Amino acid sequence: MIVHRRRSSTEDWHPAPVPETSDLHKLQAAAAKCKACPLYKNATQTVFGEGTRNAKLVLVGEQPGDREDRAGRPFVGPAGKLLDRALEEAGIDRQETYVTNAVKHFKWEPRGKRRLHKKPSSRDIAACKPWLEAELQAIAPRVLVLLGSTAAQTILGSKVRVLRDRGHAMPSEYCQKTFVTVHPSSLLRAPDEESRDRNYAEFVADLKKVARLLRSAD
Repeated sequence: MIVHRRRSSTEDWHPAPVPETSDLHKLQAAAAKCKACPLYKNATQTVFGEGTRNAKLVLVGEQPGDREDRAGRPFVGPAGKLLDRALEEAGIDRQETYVTNAVKHFKWEPRGKRRLHKKPSSRDIAACKPWLEAELQAIAPRVLVLLGSTAAQTILGSKVRVLRDRGHAMPSEYCQKTFVTVHPSSLLRAPDEESRDRNYAEFVADLKKVARLLRSAD
């Protein structure tokens, strides 16, 4: 059975073909054919979530970047490598997590020969949300970490503010222990080494709190 979202009057809109299943492989296969918004036209492929079906921790970012779009896997570019390092320092094994994005296609604009990230619109996010909901319902994580404002507002609504609300768990529709922190890509954009080091230390401190939440959930 296919779950259809309500049709929009906007041209190029199509229902997200989300099957009613908790099988992540079937969800991924269906997502590969998704044309719910125009982003699929310029993306190499759908980048679905990745990780264990039994993950206690799910981390949600904004969208795949250039490296992810080419590889077809989430968080494999510079921000992903930084996330791996921070998770290790916080005592969290990424192999026991599930990582995904609020938007499954890379939105970009050309800059010479480069493809530069372009922030997804509310329409892009709404079109992709059924996939994220299906992932979260299939996994039912003990702790949900929202990396950056797009992920946070997708799950918690427009009133959430990352810098104000980071650092503590709050309930959401999808997980009673939902945690907001910055996206690792924001650390890469810090203007100088001192700022990068400080921001990275704060990010690791947030993830250490997540690690304690995970231990308390056992």
